[in-house]
Amino acid sequence: MLLSIGKERKITDIPVVQIRPCPTQARRSFQKEQLRELAFSIRQNGILQPLTVRKVSTAEYELIAGERRLRAAAMCGQSKVPCIVLSCTDKQANIYSMTENLQREDLNFFEEAEGIHMMMLCCGMTQQETARKLGKRQSTIANKLRVLKLTNDEKELILKAHLTERHARALLKVNDITERRILLSEIIERNMNVSQSEKYIDAFVNRQRMQKSETQKQKIVIKDIRLFENTVMRAVNTMRMSGINVTTAHSENEEYIEYTVRIPKLRSDKENMTA
Repeated sequence: MLLSIGKERKITDIPVVQIRPCPTQARRSFQKEQLRELAFSIRQNGILQPLTVRKVSTAEYELIAGERRLRAAAMCGQSKVPCIVLSCTDKQANIYSMTENLQREDLNFFEEAEGIHMMMLCCGMTQQETARKLGKRQSTIANKLRVLKLTNDEKELILKAHLTERHARALLKVNDITERRILLSEIIERNMNVSQSEKYIDAFVNRQRMQKSETQKQKIVIKDIRLFENTVMRAVNTMRMSGINVTTAHSENEEYIEYTVRIPKLRSDKENMTA
């Protein structure tokens, strides 16, 4: 992506109050202790790397890169910060901001996935185009986006327990949220590594699949029994309609179902005359 920076490459001091945050910032959490350390460093040494902004009105700038520096500068009471002002479109600014943030190593994998998602939405980009911009494979982007299917509570527990992206993706093999939450609690409680977690989840999924298969077999058997029952009753009804006084009896227990059909023998005309 090319940005028009040319003559605007010079560094300009801009009042903090005139800089608004970037709406597509990938980072969602800022550690207070780290911000305090950065604020102390800025107080002692100043801002060593200028922020990047773009002008959006006569008295307002939009931050493209450097939100931690901006927050820390405000924390330590600085009224102005050094900035490089770029001339770029909304789309260019979004791509530049997200690319700069996504290339940082201190984003957690949920923030990274959210940033990629926002990049695609705001810039109208496909997974393949996004992968090309970030220098990653399309399959990598697809895998990173998958973790966004987890609930906010699950994400919070995963981060708090310092689990990895692979832990998160393994959990997505289970669709039911309640079951997934139980598995996640067990993984955290037992302090399982990635390999242990994947085996644990795979075993659970296989048990669920086998139980589902057994249930389906039982349903088939029950369906076959009902089909047999219907066949017998149709035969009985046919005989009754023909004038045969058929009687039936039915009983069942845990082991079997028993049907008794009693059909009277037809008496011959000679026997009828004798009677």
